[in-house]
Amino acid sequence: MPIAPPEPSRAVRLPLGHVVATPGALDVVRAHGLDVVGLLHRHRAGDWGVVSEHDAQANDHAIEGGTRVLSAYETAGGRLWIITEADRSATTVLLPSEY
Repeated sequence: MPIAPPEPSRAVRLPLGHVVATPGALDVVRAHGLDVVGLLHRHRAGDWGVVSEHDAQANDHAIEGGTRVLSAYETAGGRLWIITEADRSATTVLLPSEY
């Protein structure tokens, strides 16, 4: 899935690497016409969605420390997670039940 250039108002904080999505996540995206590219823009800009304050702080530290980053977004089709691996080689869009 190609990624559009960053939105001008959203600075890139996190490289995504190779972006993939699980079959379940793709089913939800298709069924509800979700803007998954918009969610990826939010994730790489540091908008972690509906994670706890603790997890948001962990993500902020992960940007500098090179550990895994997890965002969670409530959508019309339910919650979607976006996880970027510690080495920034890949980012996965998935359902929490697929983790």
